[in-house]
Amino acid sequence: MNAHIANAAVPVAAEPGVKPEVKAFFDEPTNTVSYVVKDPRSNACAVIDSVMDIDYAAGRIAYHSADAIIADIRERGLTLEWLIETHVHADHLSAAPYIQGKLGGRIGIGENITIVQETFGKVFNEGTEFQRDGSQFDRLFKDGDSYTIGSMTAHAMHTPGHTPACMTHVIGDAAFVGDTLFMPDGGSARADFPGGDARTLFRSIKRVLSLPAATRLFMCHDYGPNGREIRWETTVAEQRAHNIHVRDGVSEDAFVKVREARDATLAMPKLIIPSLQVNMKAGELPAPDESGKRFLKVPLNTL
Repeated sequence: MNAHIANAAVPVAAEPGVKPEVKAFFDEPTNTVSYVVKDPRSNACAVIDSVMDIDYAAGRIAYHSADAIIADIRERGLTLEWLIETHVHADHLSAAPYIQGKLGGRIGIGENITIVQETFGKVFNEGTEFQRDGSQFDRLFKDGDSYTIGSMTAHAMHTPGHTPACMTHVIGDAAFVGDTLFMPDGGSARADFPGGDARTLFRSIKRVLSLPAATRLFMCHDYGPNGREIRWETTVAEQRAHNIHVRDGVSEDAFVKVREARDATLAMPKLIIPSLQVNMKAGELPAPDESGKRFLKVPLNTL
């Protein structure tokens, strides 16, 4: 087992009697799904995997996607308690600090963010001023940690494989899986990023699929395979019966063979360079220089 894998998994249980209200926001340019998760017994909510808009070619940042989430929370009179990142995304930039500045709340991510920061701090030559201890975030979750959203108890489940910091967040009868899984006809996410591992991903997915069959699973991405409409919600039962990569009966070795062969054909995500630089710092943009301008770095022959 790889060194980056967590210690023995802490059991995490869904709570079928608690059904959070989940509202999805789909960002078409990055095929990302963000969520507002509301406690049904109070006005407390959390935001999961928000998106900051970027026109990479023009070097322009905007907040249309985040503003839609902010408007929804305000219109419903909700109180934002958490901004959750399921992992350090390589395909979109987080809007967590922007939303936090408007609505409050705490930003949380898995404790293995420190591994990601150490790896990409070197890639982007961040220097000694860049803290690699996760201190840019308000909370670093360990496997089995819990936190509250109003009257609901949420549980953090370490599900590495796509990245070492991936966490699935189980909230009542719902689980937010990040990039650990796609919809059944999409299979699973790549496992070839630094710190990723296909065998580890298989074991993480099996852990998610050990939750009760009726548990609602919410994806971070969907690409509409074979031209179908975009979807982001499924169940443990549906995944176990139909997932093209990890349905019941697929062995670990068979999964690893398929996943590694698929990964060998994939190009790097279009936004990987800006995404990693920003997201490993909890969504904060680079500090301005003496003229007030901000710059991202492009490492050559590195990624």
